[in-house]
Amino acid sequence: MKPLQSVILTGFLSWGGLLMSPWVVAGDDFESWHRQYMQEFQEFKDERDREFLAFLKAHWKEMDTLRGVVRDKTPKPRVIPKVKPPSRPKPTPTPQLPKVRPPVVLPPPPKPSPAPVIPAPGVRIKVAFYGHQLPFRVDRDFKVRLGHTLEKEAIRIYWAKLSRADYEPLVKQLKEQRRALQLNDWAYLLLVHQIVKKLQPNRPNEQALLTWFLLIKNGYQARIAYNDQRIYLFMPTKQPLYAVSYFTFGGKRYYVLPLEGNSQQKLGQVYTYDSDYPGATKALDMQLSKAIVTRPQVITKDLTFRHRPKRYTTKTHKIKIKYDKQTVEFFSTYPQMDIGMYFVSAVNPAMGNQLLEQLKPLVAGKSELEAVNLLLHFVQTAFEYQLDKTQFGEENYLFAEETLYYPYSDCEDRSILFAWLVRNLLKLEVVGLDYPGHIAAAVHFNGDVRGDAFNYRGKRYVVTDPTYINADAGMSMPQYKNTPPKIIPTL
Repeated sequence: MKPLQSVILTGFLSWGGLLMSPWVVAGDDFESWHRQYMQEFQEFKDERDREFLAFLKAHWKEMDTLRGVVRDKTPKPRVIPKVKPPSRPKPTPTPQLPKVRPPVVLPPPPKPSPAPVIPAPGVRIKVAFYGHQLPFRVDRDFKVRLGHTLEKEAIRIYWAKLSRADYEPLVKQLKEQRRALQLNDWAYLLLVHQIVKKLQPNRPNEQALLTWFLLIKNGYQARIAYNDQRIYLFMPTKQPLYAVSYFTFGGKRYYVLPLEGNSQQKLGQVYTYDSDYPGATKALDMQLSKAIVTRPQVITKDLTFRHRPKRYTTKTHKIKIKYDKQTVEFFSTYPQMDIGMYFVSAVNPAMGNQLLEQLKPLVAGKSELEAVNLLLHFVQTAFEYQLDKTQFGEENYLFAEETLYYPYSDCEDRSILFAWLVRNLLKLEVVGLDYPGHIAAAVHFNGDVRGDAFNYRGKRYVVTDPTYINADAGMSMPQYKNTPPKIIPTL
């Protein structure tokens, strides 16, 4: 009698969505089954892909995209007023306030450790990213072509092909670079997109699909939608965005990601799938709590400002600043966020520390009021005023480094820079003031300061307007003097 060749499999085995209990298979049947199983495993290394492909085949719906929300439609002041000092001295008592705390010695910014070289199969590529040339190994199977027809079946097939690629090594390399370069979600998205553009040059539809795939494999709730012209990448964000087109799905706003700078795309109706990839739940967090690590391109700029240390005399100071153009270029990619996000965003220590070091001697030994007035006059007079629509063609809130870089700035840009200076140089609490068509700031002093002020969370904050030329603390711009503002927290 011919002996029976068998293999005993213990436990349960999940394959094709079926659970198989312990069983005995004859040799020839087992070899056939094993070949089929391994083929299926290679095609779908992640069981979630099989489930997701079923949705991509059947469940699509039409969505209406809406134009991005405008945060404030009130026109900004075109001409800003100036305070004229009186012609004759009138002695007034100066409030006795605590002096500024002794400035601390600023440590040099830490240097993050470089990303380790991860052995990985595939084609070697280098990606330019804010001064760096980053090496990656990428599976050849990522270079999938979509074809000429934009419809759900073509997208489903595209996903199926990508899911067979060896994507795990690339995801691991991306995460290591993210750690080394201190990338927040937005910077990480830009890095993924740079790799995708390297793999799919001049093919925007394939770029959207591959970016979508990699983001989902990183756990993000990315989504694509298409019309008869293009495929677009959408994502929800933890913070609201302004002037960015979106549609609402499942109670969430999905914004079309302006990776190439076009945030107000007129999409009309688009088609998207009526499901989510299992486990991909992360919304995009736009917060910038650490400055990203660039390969700096340092540019030097001289600033001159006028300050009245006494009521009737003016002194001119010169400040030499250095800023990193690579950081400025990164900021230029940001879509417009809520104004409060700019007040709390991190500043590159290499730029910030050298500016603080030059301003420290100017505030040393002064009272809090005198020091705040000096910083007010610095921001008021060192920068030229111009509306964003004139300089950029659209509303464009600036991060602190951008205000130092661009030739012009307007009210919110100055208030953001001023608030950062007060917090980091004087260690005083400061909030933003949101008037219709205007942004200013307010400082909480440790003593009584006369002038316009507002109570917020049990504390008195004195108006400080970095756009009102020559104004001191407590002076509101005339057209807003009787207008109560909204408070913008900065903590």
